[in-house]
Amino acid sequence: MQTQRSAGVGLGLALLSAATFGTSGTFARSLIEAGWSAEAAVAARVGIAALLLAVPTVLALRGRWHVLRRNLSSVGLFGLLAVAGAQVGFFNAVRYLPIGVALLLEYLGIILVVFWMWARHGQRPRRLTLAGSAAAMVGLFFVLDLTGSDRIDPVGVLWGLGAAVGLAAYFVLSARVDEQLPSVAMASSGMAVGAVVLLALGAFGALPLRAHFGDVVFAGETVSWLVPIVGLSLVAAVISYVAGIGAARILGARLSSFVGLTEVLFAVLFAWLFLGELPVPVQLLGGALIIGGVILVRIDELRAPDPAVAEPLPSRPEPALAGWPR
Repeated sequence: MQTQRSAGVGLGLALLSAATFGTSGTFARSLIEAGWSAEAAVAARVGIAALLLAVPTVLALRGRWHVLRRNLSSVGLFGLLAVAGAQVGFFNAVRYLPIGVALLLEYLGIILVVFWMWARHGQRPRRLTLAGSAAAMVGLFFVLDLTGSDRIDPVGVLWGLGAAVGLAAYFVLSARVDEQLPSVAMASSGMAVGAVVLLALGAFGALPLRAHFGDVVFAGETVSWLVPIVGLSLVAAVISYVAGIGAARILGARLSSFVGLTEVLFAVLFAWLFLGELPVPVQLLGGALIIGGVILVRIDELRAPDPAVAEPLPSRPEPALAGWPR
């Protein structure tokens, strides 16, 4: 009975994590339509989230600061690619695309990892993984709806694929993280690096950092700009991350990563409820194929015969990170 109760709590936390992650596009859209640049929205989100996680990070690193110092290069790369790069790509994608479509493009990063492991490490994918990858590619064709009357903006597609590269970087980097580095420290430090890099590039004029400190329109209502900022940093970052930690510890990394795929469904639901935005039927079919393909890749990962021979693809969330701070 206790085991079933714990599993229920873990499932609830995993769904909470997926749901709160799924709000990020809706919150970001309200800022971007009010005049914020995607880069400014990301910098505010990850900077505030890093500050909110600073206290638990310091507590987790007591007596272990040397672990963070020896992982500075990994943390820096994580912050640059998996945090700043992925989020800037996704937030820019939602400027041009429906939120659900942008998120589906980003999730193709899981398939990119398959090809990276094959090209870089010679880990030839098995038939189930190849079938999943093929299904995702067919799904991409339907999501883009290339034969439809309403053409998808190619600029948004490029940004979405850029976010996919950032997601792939997250998986690859999380698989190599030092197990002695606390998950909260890795996430908080990575978000701090992402915020500093974006602010520095903005200060030198390399990136647009536009912000509008006035009222914005969210869910059809005029609200303060603080509402989506708090939503992005607290709801879609800190709460989702903390819930992801709890889910990973109860359910394990692989099972919680499967539940995390419901983030796409939550993102589409929130975009529909708050923005009246829903992909057309052919795009929904494509989304189902992409998610189905990712699930096949995950199932094949679980069937890996020998981790020492065939290193499994990283799962989201990894025990070392327990959640992707997106």
